[in-house]
Amino acid sequence: MLGFWDYTVILTYISFASGSIGIFCAVSKHVQWAVFWLACSGLCDLFDGRIARTKKNRTDDEKNFGIQIDSLCDLVCFGLLPMVICYQCGMRRFFSVAVLTMYGLAGLVRLAFFNVMEQKRQTETDADKEYYQGLPITTMAIALPLLYILSPLLVISHHEFLVLLHILVMVVGALFIVDFKLQKLTVMKMLLLAAVAAAGIIVFVFVARSMGGGIFKSGRSIIFNHTANMVHIYQLHKYF
Repeated sequence: MLGFWDYTVILTYISFASGSIGIFCAVSKHVQWAVFWLACSGLCDLFDGRIARTKKNRTDDEKNFGIQIDSLCDLVCFGLLPMVICYQCGMRRFFSVAVLTMYGLAGLVRLAFFNVMEQKRQTETDADKEYYQGLPITTMAIALPLLYILSPLLVISHHEFLVLLHILVMVVGALFIVDFKLQKLTVMKMLLLAAVAAAGIIVFVFVARSMGGGIFKSGRSIIFNHTANMVHIYQLHKYF
């Protein structure tokens, strides 16, 4: 059988599966579940590298395969999936599609650059890298779900949500290719972040259910669940 199938890459494969399911959910207009699977992919990506490095006798082929498969998975989960989610949320005009395309291109360039530099680095040392160069593409697995979940609490209109969504995509995409150093999280901070992310995912599931299946309905209304006893429905004009 081609490829590698041991425990060092299992989380990467699970992350890819989550991202794929998220894409299917997004194109089926189940955006809330697409956001859920995006967060799940981010949670898997948080630990896949550390788990892979626990195997001390990895061959060069296994190391190079791990680098390549991780970046290919990231491109699907944190490049393509967020683009489809944003498109389904209303980023459908020419300018919006251009912004999404540039976001995807920036992610692609970042991942290709990372592959080249990481392969070179691993031929020189086995030590863990202590910082990121540029903003990790996985950041979108935190930023987009946060905006999606918090927008009803901010009581903003669909148009205002789209403005924030455009800004988020442009800023995050630009930071993918800006050359700066970002300190990596320690193990304890990663565990804390994972616990918060897991709690957020659980809360998200309950919120999605309590809101009758999602925040956005057919692109024409937004349901905001402010309290357990009150649900406000804001009717919107057709945006596109």
